[in-house]
Amino acid sequence: MPLLELRNVASYYGNVQALKGVSLRVEQGELVTLLGANGAGKSTTLKTISGLVVPAQGEVLFEGKPVQKLGPEAIARLGISHVPEGRRIFPGLTVRENILLGASNRKGVPRRQLEEEADEKFTIFPEIKPFENALGWTLSGGQQQMLAVARGLMARPKLLLLDEPSLGLAPLIVQNLFGTIRKIRAAGTTILLVEQNANMALSVADRGYVLETGSLTVEGTPQELLGNEEVRAAYLGGHHG
Repeated sequence: MPLLELRNVASYYGNVQALKGVSLRVEQGELVTLLGANGAGKSTTLKTISGLVVPAQGEVLFEGKPVQKLGPEAIARLGISHVPEGRRIFPGLTVRENILLGASNRKGVPRRQLEEEADEKFTIFPEIKPFENALGWTLSGGQQQMLAVARGLMARPKLLLLDEPSLGLAPLIVQNLFGTIRKIRAAGTTILLVEQNANMALSVADRGYVLETGSLTVEGTPQELLGNEEVRAAYLGGHHG
């Protein structure tokens, strides 16, 4: 049984149909990437999984149970953590406070345990360790992205949804971040990654799907997608914004 399965999901964003019968699965322990141009419906897919968008039809199954009628908080409590694009950290809180807030779905965990887990996050992201008592707004874009992922991990998710983590980051920072994503996955977290940087995403993924205007067109291993002429032309060619 897959950890996550979408069956024929249609979702609307306002009056626009953003997803048209999307079916995909993520197995326990996998890193799956969702590729596609801007406006293809990648973010809507993640929002539908995490309960921010309610599908008009179809099912979202998590650990075999339908979750598409639950709200975002109930879905978070089941073990799905969504790191949205644009970081969305709290600028007026310290880095450590931001990380601790990631555990808000876990009621009744002793403060000391949470502080220890926050320390672990600084081990995973040594770049933000020197800033643990600095306010969120003082961080660079790359550091804010690392903080957003660290905060997502504090929920102890069974499934981590990452939306465009490399957006607007310098290439070296992207390399660092993806090295860390690889480590998180090796430590046992299942990841569904939405990413414009297709080469980078396929370098860490077990499987990938290509989404075009709300429909899945291709699915395969990174090798299969890298060898697919249409995929290559559309996503792996020269620079595309």
